[in-house]
Amino acid sequence: MQRTLTIIKPDGVKKNLIGEVISRFERQGLRIAALKKIKLSKDGAKGFYIVHRERPFYESLTDFMSEGPVVVMVIEGENAISKVRDIMGATNPADAAPGTIRRDFAENVERNIVHGSDKPESAAFEIPYFFSQIEIL
Repeated sequence: MQRTLTIIKPDGVKKNLIGEVISRFERQGLRIAALKKIKLSKDGAKGFYIVHRERPFYESLTDFMSEGPVVVMVIEGENAISKVRDIMGATNPADAAPGTIRRDFAENVERNIVHGSDKPESAAFEIPYFFSQIEIL
């Protein structure tokens, strides 16, 4: 059993895709262990994406992630990280496989509907950024 963090980004929330995104994960045998809708502050987004602080897209990414509500989730299942990433599709929707969330709904590489932890070490940082152990069922 593996856990990963997934975020439905402000564009996904604005497009009313919360249920669609969750159902795509659940249909693939994954389970939602924790879920909440929040509004990230700019500082909160910067803290979450601190790993990208030296990248040229850091400011625009953190602006975007703090512009509206997001849905944060802990998803669990066997090989959850790779399964979630397969369901999401490539970061750039133009490169994403047909039938993936990003291919079906994303506008561009930044406004790409969802975030998912890319490896166990990322999930170990990202999950407790949003959830305490008591919130994960």
